[in-house]
Amino acid sequence: MAVQAPAPAAPAVMAHKVRLLLAGREASNMENENRNRPVRIILVGFMGSGKTTVGKGLAKELGIPFLDTDDMIEKEEGRTISEIFAQDGQEYFRDAETALLTRLSGDQSIGSFLLSCGGGIVLREENRTLLKETGLVVLLSCSIDTYEKRLSGDTVRPNLRGEGTLREKISRLLSEREEYYRDAADVVIQNDFDTPLSEICESVKKILKDA
Repeated sequence: MAVQAPAPAAPAVMAHKVRLLLAGREASNMENENRNRPVRIILVGFMGSGKTTVGKGLAKELGIPFLDTDDMIEKEEGRTISEIFAQDGQEYFRDAETALLTRLSGDQSIGSFLLSCGGGIVLREENRTLLKETGLVVLLSCSIDTYEKRLSGDTVRPNLRGEGTLREKISRLLSEREEYYRDAADVVIQNDFDTPLSEICESVKKILKDA
């Protein structure tokens, strides 16, 4: 049975609380019946949601490799994400993301891993399907205030360039992506106000155990 989202907590409470909810899919869809498959966790979320920090910490806790889609694509291409966007455009980069997810989803010999995904990977329906087929999809979500604080001074990310204030660009991108994040996710974890990493790790480990 899907668990409904609790009422929004006050910031002072949220600082010490991880809010978990199943996001639109029945718990049975997490393949409870097959406990022998590799442990595969996929982190999705907007830039600045903490995917790298949480991902590395959780992967260490679980004793599984940490993978990052942006890092893997940069290594394959021999150039940075910014260079890929500038030289070949966003669609080329999205094609590279889809190709990478297809390989990871279809190759069981890779074994267990925790995969941190780029912020726009959910924009394609094909990618959202691949994410769901690959493992447990965890959405890290934050308030706009948190994103703005974490992304202040960022000069690297291509989608934060151009006209408008940082907050305006974050709001626009979030409005375009939020429904896709929710569609892809099995679990949503609110990662505002410096939620302790240990709490997030324990929450995800509990979900894996209960599954």
